[in-house]
Amino acid sequence: MKTAVEELSPTRVKLTVEVPFEELRPSMDAAYKKVAQQVRVPGFRPGKVPARIIEQRFGRAVVLEETLNDAVPKLYGQAVDEVDVFPVSQPDIEVTKIDDGEQIEFTAEVDVRPSFDVPDYQGAEITVDSAEVADADIEAQLDALRQRFATLTGVERPAATGDYVVMDLRAEIDGENIEEQQASEVSYEVGAGSVLQGLDDALVGMSADEEKSFRTELVGGENAGDEADVIITVKSVKEKVLPELDDEFAQLASEFDTLDELKESIREQVRRTKLIDQVVQARDKALEALLEKIDIPIPESALKAEIDARKHNLEHQIAESGLSRDAYFRLYQTTEEERFAEFETASARAIKVGFVLDKIVKAEELGVSEQELTNFVVRRAMEMGVQPNQLAQHLADNDQLTLAMVEIVRDKAKAVLGDAAKVVDTEGAEVDLKAIYTEINGEEVTEEPAEEAEERKAEA
Repeated sequence: MKTAVEELSPTRVKLTVEVPFEELRPSMDAAYKKVAQQVRVPGFRPGKVPARIIEQRFGRAVVLEETLNDAVPKLYGQAVDEVDVFPVSQPDIEVTKIDDGEQIEFTAEVDVRPSFDVPDYQGAEITVDSAEVADADIEAQLDALRQRFATLTGVERPAATGDYVVMDLRAEIDGENIEEQQASEVSYEVGAGSVLQGLDDALVGMSADEEKSFRTELVGGENAGDEADVIITVKSVKEKVLPELDDEFAQLASEFDTLDELKESIREQVRRTKLIDQVVQARDKALEALLEKIDIPIPESALKAEIDARKHNLEHQIAESGLSRDAYFRLYQTTEEERFAEFETASARAIKVGFVLDKIVKAEELGVSEQELTNFVVRRAMEMGVQPNQLAQHLADNDQLTLAMVEIVRDKAKAVLGDAAKVVDTEGAEVDLKAIYTEINGEEVTEEPAEEAEERKAEA
């Protein structure tokens, strides 16, 4: 087989492949067997029709077509490997020549990863946050813990922001009650930011057994987007009472006997989180610094596929939320146009990141061990709240193990970048990432642990 490469653009090539007919023999034999199973010829059992009879009765073209359908995709894959290009889209294949018994020729146009060099990343200067634990850090954690153990106490006064109310809700359009827009005994924190616009404003100042209506746009159900009158009936008003910070609270909220012991434990947890943050920041910033040095054209087909995937995921999220489109975007304080613009920017960056990290993976000869794959599955299963064996089976059944391994080696490539950088904190102190790896259970940080990630999301 002979393959020639023509560069149509920095992100698209045309392969011209010449194949001697002898290399088609396995596919041709398979084609004769397949056609023999499909045709019926008097005097021959199904699957036992000789090749010459097939050609006499149905023509050689039928066999050649079946042969090419089987052979060309395989030959294309071999050609890609031979010329060392990295396709990022499905090829446009055309058989341009069939010289029966001698050779065939086909062309394949395909979008590819552009050719580029990765600049030297040794010694990149990176600044990360300090890992020093301040008293304010401890107080913030204690306050969050107190919020978890707060109690609600009924009050004989109008509701204020931060109070909890128990209420009934119903909606009317032109005086007609909307059956599906009713709810009873709903507990709600005033000021929490309901997608039902106007609810918080209406609740402030309401007392138990008081009724009030306000006009707003419905956000779910068959009448989503319609203007309606929403009637609130407040059943009770309660205020949040935080527990006192003392030894008794420490015993209630933890395994410690004293508040001082609890504070010391929190201090260590915060320090560990900050150390992990330093590793994550170092890797992310080292990657960002490298990306700024490289100009990589993005294949249009890859960009479109990435954007379409994000749009599809967004549509799924909107459908799962039960909200109208307007209400969904209002909840996240954005618009559809802004989100789509974000998709374009984020998609282009994600593709560029993948290209660069894949180059580093190849240059550093990074791989994935069986234990690393197992650790990945266990960690992901914990984040998703499923059993590891269930997730492993799902990945295997859906041919996603390769994607998992790509994610693992790309994380390792980011680790290479972080390790190669000169890292200091905002106080000017040198940060030794390898010492952090050793301190945190002797394990390398491949990504932000699920617990810290969830805490960060909650804080945001």
